[in-house]
Amino acid sequence: MLYLVGTPIGNLEDMTFRGIRILKEVDLIAAEDTRHTGKLLKHFQIQTPQISYHDHNKRGRSLELLQRLRSGESIALVTDAGMPGISDPGYELVKACRENNLPVVPIPGMSAGIAALTASGLPCDRFVFEGFLPPRGKARRDRLASLQTEFRTLILYEAPHRLLSTLEDMRATLAGDRAIVVARELTKLHEEFWQGTISEAISCYSQHPPKGEFTLIIAGTPLQAETLTEAEIADELTQLLRSGMSRSAASRHLARVAALPRRQVYQIALSLPDCECEI
Repeated sequence: MLYLVGTPIGNLEDMTFRGIRILKEVDLIAAEDTRHTGKLLKHFQIQTPQISYHDHNKRGRSLELLQRLRSGESIALVTDAGMPGISDPGYELVKACRENNLPVVPIPGMSAGIAALTASGLPCDRFVFEGFLPPRGKARRDRLASLQTEFRTLILYEAPHRLLSTLEDMRATLAGDRAIVVARELTKLHEEFWQGTISEAISCYSQHPPKGEFTLIIAGTPLQAETLTEAEIADELTQLLRSGMSRSAASRHLARVAALPRRQVYQIALSLPDCECEI
């Protein structure tokens, strides 16, 4: 059995009772950084042996861990903070377990993106998690440009030394008046939420050099019903159909986010030609 154990992103009190029990009961803990995880284990008096599993050894280590799982051992996978696989190592091992019919059990824990989103005051019924943007300017701007028309709330992670350059690229691609909430050092002693526009954030962090770990929550592009022509509605529906939605689901979704009558949207959907990607 492979357990995916969520660990605190700062405050150790966020560790769950179930997570502590699983870490005590498994045969082995695969950790992103054994020294970092060692502090967590010491705090909760957990003596289970560790083995390293990180981005630089995950391919070879996955084979070793698969063999140990096949032999009957139970393994807990942890990262330095949060849930394995979310902007952290874990996906390859989970995929390999699924392909080999080995059971995988998630032990839910903290996630910086979800914690920041729920406290941001921005819409959280639909959102897009982008994690870390590309570190280089052009690639980062290209990724942001692809999100210009995204109407769902965006969740991003960013390092302090890249925060200002990322905000500058956001102003150039998403517009400076876009609402943003900057969450810093979540669950830690100096936890802080800042809210305003992207341009105001640039001004703020130009005067106060960024320190700590940042989660950015950015408002999506609003869809205004009065500005959508029938052709634009058809185009939006076509994109949704190509993403795999049925006509009914696409109509229901677009009607909700654009504040349009569902019957009107559905009639337009029925008039569209068949899409190869539609299910």
